[in-house]
Amino acid sequence: MASKITGDNDEPIADINIVPFVDIILVVLIIFMVTTPLIMKPSIAVNLPKSGTGDDTTPSELAISILKDGSLLLNGKPSDEASITSYSQGVSQTKPDIQAIISADKDVPHGRVVAVIDSVKGGGVKKFAITIDKK
Repeated sequence: MASKITGDNDEPIADINIVPFVDIILVVLIIFMVTTPLIMKPSIAVNLPKSGTGDDTTPSELAISILKDGSLLLNGKPSDEASITSYSQGVSQTKPDIQAIISADKDVPHGRVVAVIDSVKGGGVKKFAITIDKK
């Protein structure tokens, strides 16, 4: 049993020592600080064009990304225009009011974006939105 340095009695120390608790909390804080940037790293790097106007869009089951090299991603997975059309047909039959969200890199040619919009509309989806970065 421990006793106080000052004093003549042999009573045990009844104070709570919080130093070990603070040490543990600091270690947990450091672990969160190190792992958070790894978790929050975006999975698809698309350099969106900037615009001063634009409305917020709601997330959709039909998210299409056009990368700088012209390759397509459908919901984060590599795809092509034919599979986008067939996926759009399936989704539009179950949800006729679904909106396609198209994220195109600012260096992608306009014709490529129009071709993707055409394949989405060919699948029966009537509404689409193009994502931007606000200025």
